[in-house]
Amino acid sequence: MRLSRGYTFVELLIVTTVLMVLASAVLPLTRITMQRQKEIELRRSLREMRSAIDKFKDGVDQGRIPSSAVEAGGEGYPPSLEALVEGVSAAGDASARKLKFLRRIPVDPMTNDIDWGLRAYGDAPDATRWGGKSVFDVYSKSEGVGLDGTKYRDW
Repeated sequence: MRLSRGYTFVELLIVTTVLMVLASAVLPLTRITMQRQKEIELRRSLREMRSAIDKFKDGVDQGRIPSSAVEAGGEGYPPSLEALVEGVSAAGDASARKLKFLRRIPVDPMTNDIDWGLRAYGDAPDATRWGGKSVFDVYSKSEGVGLDGTKYRDW
């Protein structure tokens, strides 16, 4: 009698079942990890843009940025996110040196777009439409909810 080597059908079925159970347990964990990474990127992008807006405002308040670079009624905030990327000429600088605050407009990881929600200085804190005079704050236009239960647009 020859000894046959290999696995029986029952053994293969048991191993396959165990692997499927393990894979089904890992899948939700992977989704949560991916969402957490996107949320970290969203927080970083919002922090970067808000810091740039604050630095622009500080430059206006300290007189390093001429008032001609700011719209009337804008309270010293940048007229757009693009102005933070393109930069503005420093006040009293004959060499036309530009002060730049952002390298580029970050991509919203939740919408995969650079179209951020904007609020002007005179807008209500929960406004969903930009007043158009200045950029006082930015928020995500995503309708999603974070792992902590808050809407991304409220971050």
